[in-house]
Amino acid sequence: MCTLILVLTLGLALLFPTLMITFTYPFSTKLAVFWSNYVTKRCSLRLFAIFKTYKNFRFIGDYESKKMLPEQYLVISNHQSLIDVPVYLKFMNEKEMKFVAKDGLANVPMVGPMLKCQGHCMIPRKGATQVAMRKLENFGKNVMKNKNAIPLIFPEGTRTKDGELGRFSSGGFRRISQTVNLPVAVCALDGGWKIGRLNGGFLKNLKNGAYRVKVLKVYDAPKTKEEEMHILEEGKELIEKQVKAWRSLPADSIEI
Repeated sequence: MCTLILVLTLGLALLFPTLMITFTYPFSTKLAVFWSNYVTKRCSLRLFAIFKTYKNFRFIGDYESKKMLPEQYLVISNHQSLIDVPVYLKFMNEKEMKFVAKDGLANVPMVGPMLKCQGHCMIPRKGATQVAMRKLENFGKNVMKNKNAIPLIFPEGTRTKDGELGRFSSGGFRRISQTVNLPVAVCALDGGWKIGRLNGGFLKNLKNGAYRVKVLKVYDAPKTKEEEMHILEEGKELIEKQVKAWRSLPADSIEI
């Protein structure tokens, strides 16, 4: 019964804004942005509250670590599920997070129109590298027009299936970094890989689980390729170390 209530509650919470974004996007970007903001500011909070109420799934953020963040910065993070996006929207709630995503998400109801109308970067999964680099450069230039915008890229390029970090690709990160010339914040998250797939194990893994997120280190804006590669390499090591530490502890930290 609890599972049925959870599914119905999630459906009711997301159905109306999903329909509004889908219907308004082709005709009015302004209205689509309004409903997209409604989802990111309100529905995401409801999503977390529903998960906690029915399955005791907690979202745990280290807000103390945010004190090291400058006014504007570029974020790199590991990537575990689509829920990474609302997690960062909540954790960095005073900022306008701008994500780099694969263009395949353009066909996902609600997600696609939201990414398009809010100015996120959608790069082709397949095709010429020059096209992707051009999109990333334009994305960076647009970000710099808004001092409250925070670009975020997942260097793995895709979601992990088992929670273990994949290879960090340098191309996308370097192009954005060179365009925005911002300090780089390395952030870690964990918990999403267990609920990243909407299969039979989703609700089971949701129960008594936790989604964690933390700022690990902030680097000065890199000036050379060597500095960019150092950030990626050391950043990955820091994330792996943090994820390992989290998994050795119970999920009972401060809630987001």
